[in-house]
Amino acid sequence: MKYVDEFRDRGAAEAMANAIRRSVTRPWTLMEVCGGQTHAIVRFGLDELLPEKLTLVHGPGCPVCVTPVGLIDQAVALASWPHVIFCTFGDMLRVPGSRRSLFDAKAAGGDVRLVYSPLDALALARSHPDREIVCFAVGFETTAPAYAMAVKEAARLRLSNFSLLVAHVLVPPAMEAILSAPGNRVQGFLAAGHVCTVMGYTQYELLAAQYRVPIVVTGFEPLDILEGILMLVRQLEEGRAEVENQYVRSVRRQGNEAATALLAEVFEPSPRAWRGIGEIPASGLRLKPAYAAYDAALKFQRELAQTTGNTEEDPECRSGLVLQGLLKPTECPAFGVRCTPERPLGAPMVSSEGACAAYYRYRKPAMHETSGSREDER
Repeated sequence: MKYVDEFRDRGAAEAMANAIRRSVTRPWTLMEVCGGQTHAIVRFGLDELLPEKLTLVHGPGCPVCVTPVGLIDQAVALASWPHVIFCTFGDMLRVPGSRRSLFDAKAAGGDVRLVYSPLDALALARSHPDREIVCFAVGFETTAPAYAMAVKEAARLRLSNFSLLVAHVLVPPAMEAILSAPGNRVQGFLAAGHVCTVMGYTQYELLAAQYRVPIVVTGFEPLDILEGILMLVRQLEEGRAEVENQYVRSVRRQGNEAATALLAEVFEPSPRAWRGIGEIPASGLRLKPAYAAYDAALKFQRELAQTTGNTEEDPECRSGLVLQGLLKPTECPAFGVRCTPERPLGAPMVSSEGACAAYYRYRKPAMHETSGSREDER
């Protein structure tokens, strides 16, 4: 890849869209799993280039969006304690819990610090031995190796004041949950290229064979996504159900073996509740027993049991249906009216990869334009 512009060329995009139109003879429903792909689709209007028979729906591909309310409440509780420095990436700040967000905790005096890497939090633990440093470990398989590295380093240094509040989720179990759900209408997947850069795509081969569904590992630029869609359409039209790799410049079948070995050493699969969806077996990561001393949920189990509240989603929020591809953001009655980035009901409106945030910013519905907001111009 020389320049990003290579993958945003308008003429090449139109040619790819024409190839898709020529290939489609029947209605098909496809899902992109990654929130980064969702934003690219909406920002560049890629779905508007597709024939009417082809429907794109958005999946649970935003780890911030699927972090459950209960974990947000735990994060807020930890961040509110005077002896804790709570470290997080910026996109978690405004995600609403049952009562408050991390932004609210910070505004009330909590020591909440934005970091760019879990190693930044580790450095704080070394420089503040009198404080507990808790790092919010959120993300798919893409970010998990960095947290595993931080835990290993903390163990090597014998740091007792460093821990993770683990919220990692895994993509293949979520895809399987969608495929096995009653009323599923997804017939093909665009798999997240950055996840496969780490994990490879052998797990997707099992899903493709079991559910007879084509899966294409896809990048994030307009031409990547259009080519991924074309590859899916050709498989569906030919009756094939295979895993293909569009993102060949970054992804190998076996992934990054050093990263996966590190993950296997530090983490193990566990059940995980997904916000708006419910619990999915073996869809999360937890620290292995050898590293349990660095699990904040265990370390502060007694205190957290007394401070967490209601873990139910706001009843007006329809983000669970959005995350399952059953509803478009603009089909939610609260979208852009009672749910905005300034006053979100759910996480997809404030996450940088959330589908609701993408539609609010790029699609400019009438209710949005007349509200006087300039969020879409930022």
